[in-house]
Amino acid sequence: MKASRLIMGFILMPGLIGLASGLLPPASVLAAKARPPAWSGKFYPDDPAVLEKTIRAFCAKASKTPFKPPKGAQSLKALILPHAGYMYSGLTAAHASLALKNHHFKKIVLIGPDHRVGFSGASVTGFSSWNTPLGTVPVHPDARRLLAEKPGRFKSVTASDLEEHSLEVLVPFFQILSPGFQLVPVTFGRDDPASFARDLQAVIPLAHEKDTLLVVSSDLSHFLPLEKAVKKDRETLDLIVRLHGDSLATKDNAACGILPILSLIHLARQSGWKPVLIDRSTSFDGGGDKDRVVGYAAIAFYGGDTMTEKSGSKDGSFTESQGRVLVDLARKTIADRLGVNAGEVTIPKDPVFSSRRGTFVTLKIDHELRGCIGNLGPDEKVVDGIRRNAINAAFNDFRFSPLTRDELDKIDIEVSILTEPRPLAHEGGADLLSKLRPHVDGVIIRQGGAGATFLPQVWEQLPDPREFMEHLCRKAGLSKDAWKSRDLGVSTYQVQYFEER
Repeated sequence: MKASRLIMGFILMPGLIGLASGLLPPASVLAAKARPPAWSGKFYPDDPAVLEKTIRAFCAKASKTPFKPPKGAQSLKALILPHAGYMYSGLTAAHASLALKNHHFKKIVLIGPDHRVGFSGASVTGFSSWNTPLGTVPVHPDARRLLAEKPGRFKSVTASDLEEHSLEVLVPFFQILSPGFQLVPVTFGRDDPASFARDLQAVIPLAHEKDTLLVVSSDLSHFLPLEKAVKKDRETLDLIVRLHGDSLATKDNAACGILPILSLIHLARQSGWKPVLIDRSTSFDGGGDKDRVVGYAAIAFYGGDTMTEKSGSKDGSFTESQGRVLVDLARKTIADRLGVNAGEVTIPKDPVFSSRRGTFVTLKIDHELRGCIGNLGPDEKVVDGIRRNAINAAFNDFRFSPLTRDELDKIDIEVSILTEPRPLAHEGGADLLSKLRPHVDGVIIRQGGAGATFLPQVWEQLPDPREFMEHLCRKAGLSKDAWKSRDLGVSTYQVQYFEER
């Protein structure tokens, strides 16, 4: 039983006490060395030939699974994969081969949960490379950049670095499926998923690097009877593919990597990535105990046409740091109108700021809406739109009284940058609902002289497409069932949004 528990899930290894006590080589010594494999011969074969044969056999079996990327997908951006012993989760992990087909990544950012040590923040490897039975994988320089540029969040926890299995067991798969990559290994401790995602994206712009893949390592529920495990995992996977991070965060025993998964959901919602479930299984499928089941899944996240190429950047999108400038600009604009000194905001000399795009500015107090005004079409430069919509959201939204000086420090500001709306052809209500992409598409409706829009962020409050459309119709002053009509004009758009926290 002890061996099966070690392979299917995790336990605190007795020998780790000495490692955690601080009797470890300094980071400067580790930086010149390769991390040795700690779990070969336990979670996966230690013989190189056997290991390669095992992975390729799993991939061959996985290739028989029907799989198509979501409609409109252009590039693979991220994966969620399991990290148990290969006899249990190896086949599900091998389904990554379906998503990786026709893709090759030069850099893989691998994030897994801390199982053994316990620490705040996130640990980045202190080694210069990682060894597996299949050879050596160089650590990408971005690992050092995380430590240097975000020292308050990223540090090297050597005890975790040496013993954590959630990262190690996936590396051989990528040595087979995407050879020649460099690795950024990050172990997630006690941390806030949203702020972790922002800091990670600030150093490694995952949404904009075409040769970079983000991989989150996580199993699902642990040690439940089979029937309960399957039911719980279905609920968890439904929340993940619908990007319902807030609901997922409240679930107990949903996934051991729940915090990095929540960070990925934050990135996906902000960047317009679309998740699709590839495979799911349990340890029982691999011969494990029916009464103590661990769940596994493979999920791929794809980027689509969320940003056009009409602005000065390569894909028209804004980096995290550029988004922060827009948020600061909105706050300063409102503060100036109230006669409050909010400091200076310097607009970088980058063509993306002068691109013509639709923009929205949203104000909230204690998570409750306090104002939201925007323009849908590319009628003006982004910076001009942010200034105008910030003023309108604060002082001219007819649903609220004008913002006061006392409220200035209480508001949280969110700015949204829109793609140009595109008509969505549909043959009535059922067809319309099937074509909507929750958490990806903003929706505009028009009928006669009535019209309204919901930003993609509204999906968080109204995740059901039918309910989403009913509320949108009411907002436009139409009957709640107007969405069923073929005569309803519908357009969709996507956004990047940046929050003030």
